[in-house]
Amino acid sequence: MTDIRALLSDLRRPRLLIRAARFGLGDYRRDRDLKRLIDGSTAPHRTLPRLLDEEQRIEQIRRSGDASYSVGRHIELLIALMAEARLLPRGDLAV
Repeated sequence: MTDIRALLSDLRRPRLLIRAARFGLGDYRRDRDLKRLIDGSTAPHRTLPRLLDEEQRIEQIRRSGDASYSVGRHIELLIALMAEARLLPRGDLAV
């Protein structure tokens, strides 16, 4: 089992992406946004690993310089990761 908050704190992404994601947190709507990002909504402890996998995939695309990279989607994923992590109860840290 891995501590999800440790994984999130170890993410190293460009400062501009993180700032944009923090700015967008106020507009995050779980019922609307999760459907678009990971095909459905469940409990935060189940959505976070899926969001992390998708974010890591898109980070690989960004780093490779592939033209299919979408900065908007990357920011949406980071927003969802931050918002879902906030929904976890303090005792439910392992994924």
